[in-house]
Amino acid sequence: MAQDVDLSQVDRIIAAHGSGAGALIPVLQKVQDALGWLPKPAMDRIAAGLRIPASNVYGVATFYAQFRLKPVGKYIIKVCHGTACHVAGATKITEAFERELAVKDGETTADRMFTLESVACLGCCSLAPVAMVQKEAHGRLTGDKVAKVISDYRKAEGGK
Repeated sequence: MAQDVDLSQVDRIIAAHGSGAGALIPVLQKVQDALGWLPKPAMDRIAAGLRIPASNVYGVATFYAQFRLKPVGKYIIKVCHGTACHVAGATKITEAFERELAVKDGETTADRMFTLESVACLGCCSLAPVAMVQKEAHGRLTGDKVAKVISDYRKAEGGK
């Protein structure tokens, strides 16, 4: 599957950070911020631009959980599964999101609007169970509230 990637963005990011292995993680972070994920053509360009082996770039990108090697949705939903949220029903909340979005944990909707992820802790324990959509916390969730959260984001996108 060929990916159309604007490599000029990658080139600008590399130029701003210089070459060498020391620039790799900041460059990967900035490229992911720009593209939303790290497609293979971008990682190949990073390797060439930083003058390091492509295997090093891929190794770092796969080692750190912060890097995404698959496209993600416009809205990333992070469901907290820390202790307080787990006790308060985080598993049921994840299942409600899965039903509402018709995806499994870790997947992205076909329209690439939402990506669902379980995370260890969001630090919002008093709101348990909680999910974060982008930087907005949605606390004391129930199955009905999950449906409303998704509905509100879809409405904001014109009812998609």
